[in-house]
Amino acid sequence: MMTIIEIMKVLPHRYPMLLVDRIIEIEEGKRIVGLKNVTANEQFFQGHFPGAPVMPGVLIVEALAQCAAVLFLRGIPDRDEKLFLFGGIDKARFRKPVVPGDQLRLECEVLQKRGGTVKLHCTATVDGNVAAEADVLSVMVDRPK
Repeated sequence: MMTIIEIMKVLPHRYPMLLVDRIIEIEEGKRIVGLKNVTANEQFFQGHFPGAPVMPGVLIVEALAQCAAVLFLRGIPDRDEKLFLFGGIDKARFRKPVVPGDQLRLECEVLQKRGGTVKLHCTATVDGNVAAEADVLSVMVDRPK
């Protein structure tokens, strides 16, 4: 539904922090599903952990948050002037290590939306198995000039 080129038009993130490769489902204002292909040449694998590469949990949560940001930023005409920031992370659980060669399926569903804040339940799965999940609060702010 959205390629990496289209995602880059919506998100301000760039390598090495852009962690969403494709959007495969969008239900406007309700839910989104994206993909992150985890490859051995990711910068963080150099030190996390040598000889036993595992994707850091904080980066899995970041990938989920970026996916959620696409859901809302794509519909905002002045999105180049906005940023979505973390407002909170609740109930984060990491259930399965994510390693090179895995494909993360990033699913985010809106729980509550008020003004510039959105609370979502987000789940990252690999081959149908939950790798991580969290409730994420995102806050839209004006981008510093």
